[in-house]
Amino acid sequence: MKVLIVEDEKPAANRLQQLLQKQRPQADILGQIDSVESAARWLGENPGPDLLFLDIQLADGLSFDIFREVEVQAPVIFTTAYDQYTLRAFKLNSIDYLLKPIDPEELERALSKFDRFFGKAPLLNARALESLIQSFQAPEYKERFIVKIGQQLTYIQADDVHYFYSEDGLLFARMKDKKRHALDYTLDQLEGLLNPRMFFRLNRKAIAHIHAVHKVSPYFNSRLVVELKPRPDFEVIVSRDRVGDFKNWLDK
Repeated sequence: MKVLIVEDEKPAANRLQQLLQKQRPQADILGQIDSVESAARWLGENPGPDLLFLDIQLADGLSFDIFREVEVQAPVIFTTAYDQYTLRAFKLNSIDYLLKPIDPEELERALSKFDRFFGKAPLLNARALESLIQSFQAPEYKERFIVKIGQQLTYIQADDVHYFYSEDGLLFARMKDKKRHALDYTLDQLEGLLNPRMFFRLNRKAIAHIHAVHKVSPYFNSRLVVELKPRPDFEVIVSRDRVGDFKNWLDK
């Protein structure tokens, strides 16, 4: 099985290749490509792979643009950070999606699906392609929140919030000027509303903006302790199972 990986985040591409080589030792990884332009050129100049892994958002555009440049004969498994419930409506026969960070069990299921339908995967037709392109345009994330100051209502900008945290059953936004505002949300609700490139769920208590991360230090049991600014009244610990995602987020 000849596999081509198109992914612009090197750690994610390396992880996918390692998982593939572990689960399919016989797989021949043809290469890692990091852009629409390079992928279209490679596919136009080389025999097609048996299986193509495509990250949806690449540095120079959406990977769907590759289909407009060259005819893609190989079945495709998309990789993406988008919510799985959005993806569910856009499954096509013999084509699958993997949410990043890629789960080994999900990868195995996708590869098993490829094995069952090897040689029978249809090309994306124009209508399906356009539907996918429209569906995977960058989502709109929340930019403002209504807050109450005294008896008056006003708003705060999401980018001015350094971190959100829960306390005594309430949710607060700590601003860069150290002020705090109560919000009528939960952390779970906010996680789907905030831009994941700028905000990260550190633990069950806090979501931080990248500008709030002042210092990161090792903590016992393979965890991390994060110093935020303004300094909170509680200790911020990143659990062991979140450390890898947190480091990848910092490295974007």
